Amino acid sequence: MGDWRTDPTFAMCRALVDGVDPASFAGGPFDVRAVAATIRPETIDGAVLDDLPWGNFPHGEEARDAVRQLRTGDGTARNAMAVLIGMCADDSRAAAALAVPFLIRIATDPHHPYRTDALGGLAAPARARHFGTASRDELLLHRSGPLHDVLDDYDDYGVEVTGYPAGWSVAAARAAITTGTPVLLPLLHDSDPAMRIGASYALATAADPGRTVRSAFATRFAKEQDPIALAALVLATAETTRAHPHEPDTATIGKLWQDRTQPPEVRLAAAIGWL
Repeated sequence: MGDWRTDPTFAMCRALVDGVDPASFAGGPFDVRAVAATIRPETIDGAVLDDLPWGNFPHGEEARDAVRQLRTGDGTARNAMAVLIGMCADDSRAAAALAVPFLIRIATDPHHPYRTDALGGLAAPARARHFGTASRDELLLHRSGPLHDVLDDYDDYGVEVTGYPAGWSVAAARAAITTGTPVLLPLLHDSDPAMRIGASYALATAADPGRTVRSAFATRFAKEQDPIALAALVLATAETTRAHPHEPDTATIGKLWQDRTQPPEVRLAAAIGWL
């Protein structure tokens, strides 16, 4: 592996390490939020994939190749999804966030052989830092923006291992999922429980000012028979309620963990959510 300091995909990160103000990159070609916002879901194709400046983001070319491989749907596509999830696990989300609109297109294609894999991983860059090792304070953490300003102009997500602003990656992924909400909501009623669980996990990170998503969670909960899918709906409701407090939802979760008529999976999920 070459020296990252000479790799053009780390140009912005090098500048930040040298003390350049992150705000000077905001809205430009190195801001994954701005780049992801240019992707129109209805026009996603191979040309759009190749036109994006993947090289501006750490591991961008690797992420682009993984998306291309996923789109083909051949036997190696599942490994490509593991590459994108691995980036998030290694605390390098920027390029994975740029892949989210493409993953939504794959996940909502009823004929794609790896739609479940794409759906299960598309929300990985939309989660808080310390992927997979969150403390109690960070459990179900979902913020749509910084809680406070700090002196170095980074929001409270800090920086990724590459030096890229973590909050920018998270915001880009969540914005893409919010844009894709209309096509993701029907997946809550998919015949495959894995798809319903994946949809809950993804939609929990979407902005929901009109409570459309939480209403959909409640509607599905009333019909759902699979206990694991029910638990996923409870956790998804808890996550979005932590981000946007709503007393009736909080009260419902508080009752669920004490309700002995509920499956153990639901009670455990509700207890975690109640914390």
